[in-house]
Amino acid sequence: MNIRKFASLALVMALSLGITSCGSNKPAEEGKEEAKVEEKAEEGKEEKSDGKTRKIAVLLYNGSDTYIASVRQQLEKLDEEDDSIELVFQDGQNNQGTQTDQLNNVIAQGVDGILLNIVDISAAPTAMETIKASGIPTAFFNRDMTESMKEEDLKAFLFVGTDAPEAGKMQGQILTDLWKKGDMDRNGNGVLDYVMLNGGLDNPEAQARTEYSVKTLEENGIKVNEVAFQDAKWDTDKAKTAMDTWLQTNQDNIDAVIANNDGMAIGAISALQAVGMNTGSSKDNMVVVGVDATDLAVAEIDKGTMSGTVKQDAEGMAKALIVTMKNRLGNGDFIDGTEYKLGADKKSIRIDYQIYTGK
Repeated sequence: MNIRKFASLALVMALSLGITSCGSNKPAEEGKEEAKVEEKAEEGKEEKSDGKTRKIAVLLYNGSDTYIASVRQQLEKLDEEDDSIELVFQDGQNNQGTQTDQLNNVIAQGVDGILLNIVDISAAPTAMETIKASGIPTAFFNRDMTESMKEEDLKAFLFVGTDAPEAGKMQGQILTDLWKKGDMDRNGNGVLDYVMLNGGLDNPEAQARTEYSVKTLEENGIKVNEVAFQDAKWDTDKAKTAMDTWLQTNQDNIDAVIANNDGMAIGAISALQAVGMNTGSSKDNMVVVGVDATDLAVAEIDKGTMSGTVKQDAEGMAKALIVTMKNRLGNGDFIDGTEYKLGADKKSIRIDYQIYTGK
């Protein structure tokens, strides 16, 4: 082989090696860059969360209560959306002994926080002493036990609820507006004759709703007469039974049913429909008002079988509970740095009510 041919061959081989070398280096560099990107992404995930999930026990007074069931649904929704918490639900089934056992069990398990919807408000002081000994932050909700709280307890306890008189006032306003339309006085005596379905004689929410619904009517210049009163304990069936009895004796002398919650209002409507009233088409409807704005009650109002309700915001209640508990577990205080403010009693957060009378 002469020198010129050898040089040409060497040049070709060198070029081939260069091309091969460049082709193999490119994916290797890309792989390194991709690895760096993935590493940064993992670092970002770690920065967003400390990786610790807080276990929070939720003790319900009665899971079959329509409003409490709606609060639970909203809490479960928030739980699904938030990996930093795990909610563990317990149903007291309207039995304080059962709930006390549940409280002792979750404390023994060492949960990080407790959301407590107490069965019996009078049991709150004992429950608070038990919880204090454990040091577990606790937010009571829905059933107003603030009389048992002291301002110095605020680091350990919070109450999240509503301003109970406001619900009664709104029921009274719904009834006032209907009375002034002129077609509510069924026996023409110029007096608003009503029956009252009460949620509980020892329950502050029930007491306030009962008192202020009637007081608002009187303050608006309407004469009122209580035909009958029944402590139906928030229960639909008990309310229906009471209404069945009242219709047998006073069907033509009742202008309105005032129920402390929608569940009892629905019970009253079932009794009315059994005698051909409140069917949505009958002209001889009896006014029925409740509290909570449950899905069933809203449907009845939209059909024209129920007159109105007062919305108790389950979504707002659930959000306040989770935000304040997470804040307490993370920052040592329930409300500092949140959108929430303590009420005048310096012990509670109050969620606003809203009137609902149809679409």
